[in-house]
This record gives sequence, structure tokens and C-alpha cells, in this order.
Amino acid sequence: MRLDDMRRSDNVEDRRGIGRTGVGIGIGTVVVLVVGYFLGISPSTLLGLLEATSTQPAGPAAPAAAPPANDPQVDFVRAVLGETEDVWTAVFRENGARGYPPPTLVLYTEHVDSACGLSGAAAGPFYCPGDQKLYIDLAFFNELAQRFGAPGDFARAYVIAHEVGHHVQALIGTTEIVEKARHASRPEIANQTLVKLELQADCYAGIWANRAERAHKIMEAGDLEEALRAAAAVGDDTLQRQAQGYVVPETFTHGTAEQRARWFRHGFEGGRLEDCDTFNAAQL
Repeated sequence: MRLDDMRRSDNVEDRRGIGRTGVGIGIGTVVVLVVGYFLGISPSTLLGLLEATSTQPAGPAAPAAAPPANDPQVDFVRAVLGETEDVWTAVFRENGARGYPPPTLVLYTEHVDSACGLSGAAAGPFYCPGDQKLYIDLAFFNELAQRFGAPGDFARAYVIAHEVGHHVQALIGTTEIVEKARHASRPEIANQTLVKLELQADCYAGIWANRAERAHKIMEAGDLEEALRAAAAVGDDTLQRQAQGYVVPETFTHGTAEQRARWFRHGFEGGRLEDCDTFNAAQL
């Protein structure tokens, strides 16, 4: 992945090393987080608690800090985030919006407080609509490569772009509509709605890759395959099979491996918002 021409974002907040101690996480919570592991809107959403996102964080807000300039992982994150800002600013302008308010990306270790509550690193990267911030423990990228078998810089870029996709959904109003529909539906219908939301975020990540490649030729040989491998590696069926040896489709919240990879490719090949209407698609 070529980073040289990508603008570095200043919207990165470093909270690493400010982890909270003495936090109790019950076994039931861990089970929920493992099943919903990776690329969710937030752990609170998976637990059906997103209605609390309008409240303030449970603990005192950590002071904002600029990440060190000489950290290559942070430089990578700033480059990818900057490219998402440029891409979505252009897409919003094309669709008649006055501007694109970018999210802040928060780096943390172990635990972090957000407007969605206290979250542990085991939950994976997430987006919180309540404060419009992305949260990532950089150790997850090692997990992505080693546990999920999806190494590579473009796989990591996919993770960030997916979470930014949830920010786009929040700005457009999709997230609020989906949450209202979920709470008014039976559990199996609510889960299907979540799957559509997640697959749309995968598709939005594909739009980012399409636009970034057209603008700056960021992709190298094998990059598309890295993103597709990452998307497939975190499909609900893959994760459930690894965790328990069998799959329970009615409990899916993110989509199958095939669906996730296909919708990322769909966004990558089309590059337009209208290519990502998972809610009215004939086939998920």
C-alpha cells in the first residue's frame, strides 16, 4: 500500500497507556463480545444498549494528546484516516451535502471510556455514534494477522475504513433509523437489520478504496485480496465456527464471510453511495 501521497489527518487522539484498572467484565459479557467480535458499531450496540449513547462517558474524559510523529503505526492510521476524510468530503459534496464532519480516531490500550460506555480491547475496533469517534487498540492489528489470518497493510486499512463507514451512516441518519427499527422488531429481525447495517459499512469501505485508488494510486499487487481476506475472516459464520464449532444463522449480526467480502468488492467496483443500498438489495 502506497502512503506517500496520502494526507495525514490531525483528528487522532492518543489515549494509550491511560487504561483503567479494576474493571470487572463478567463471563456473559465476554461471550457476547466474542460472538460480535470485530468491526461493530460498538460493544454497547451488540448488547442492545445504544439508546444510552446520548449520555456522557461513564468516567472522566481522558485528556486529548497528539500521537508521536515517529510511530509508524500511528503514521499509517493518520494516513488512512486522512484519505477517508478526503474521499468522503468529495462524496458528500457530490451528493449535495454542505460538508463532511470527520470523526476523531482514538487510540487506546486495554480499556477506554466513550459516550457508549466502558469498552475493553477484546471488543475490537468500534465506532460510537454518541461522540462520533472511532476507537482502536493498535494491538488488534496483530490479532487480525495472527488469529484471523488476515495480514497486510490493506487489511488494516479496511478495518479503519469500515468504522468510518459507520460514521457516514450516522451522519446520513441510517444508524438512528436502524436502531429504532431494531427495538421495534423481533430478535431475529433485529439481527437481520444489523447485518444489513454492517454489510453497508463494508460496502462504504469499498467506496473508500475505489476513490483513494483513483485519486492517489494507493494500491499495490495483492492489496485487494488482503481486504477481501480480512472481510471474510470476520464473517459471523467463520467466527462462530472457530468459537463453538458450528454456526447459528439467526444470531448473525455482521454477515457471512462471503457476504462481507462481496459487499466490500461491490463498493470497490462501483464507488457510489447508491451501490451500497443493502436495505433494499434483492440479495444480501
